[in-house]
Amino acid sequence: ASLQPSYITRPLSADRRGRVALAARKPLLDAARGCTATAIGPGLGESAALSRIVESFLRELATPLVIDADGLNNLCDAGLFSPTGAASEWPAARILTPHPGEFARMTGRTIKDIQKSREQLAGDFAARQRVVLVLKGAGTVVTDGQRMYVNETGNSGMATGGSGDVLTGLVVALLAQRMQPFEAACLGVHLHGLAGDLAAAELSKPGLIASDLPDSLAEVLLHLTEGSSDE
Repeated sequence: ASLQPSYITRPLSADRRGRVALAARKPLLDAARGCTATAIGPGLGESAALSRIVESFLRELATPLVIDADGLNNLCDAGLFSPTGAASEWPAARILTPHPGEFARMTGRTIKDIQKSREQLAGDFAARQRVVLVLKGAGTVVTDGQRMYVNETGNSGMATGGSGDVLTGLVVALLAQRMQPFEAACLGVHLHGLAGDLAAAELSKPGLIASDLPDSLAEVLLHLTEGSSDE
């Protein structure tokens, strides 16, 4: 809250290591149920309690949910992505946004295997788990198991800590505006890459950090809005 006055914060129970405690599960779910869409994962940390909290979000929340970063890691800790288990059923749309390392952990494959067959493995996983999968990296793959989009925007300067968190926030913002999940993921990935390209043109790829993306994203949205109003 001290970093950015526009953030709305809530006090939560914590364990001795400063991680969100299991006692926070109900107030977090209650807060999420009052929202049009929710994201969970970035900066969360890992623990047995957090695995239970994220699993509760996955299984119980009746609104669209984006899961990234430690949200995915906690679900892996809970054994939620067994390749031999029954097909999944969720109460609302679920969008998972792993990078190749996270997706390797989710599927039990190596990163090398993932990178060799990105589209096939992403599509198979999305179909089985009944989610929208966003497999990040060069040529980010978005798929719901039936449809597939491979993104062409973005650059190597975006391979920096926090860049994926910006994407998570962008996708959940589009979901909150009632956009359909697959379309929200595709548009979010495209706009995120455009913002990275604009930032890199101004700041260089090596000089790019994640906090540069929101400012560039605002310029991208302004340009697109002006373009649509001129037609």
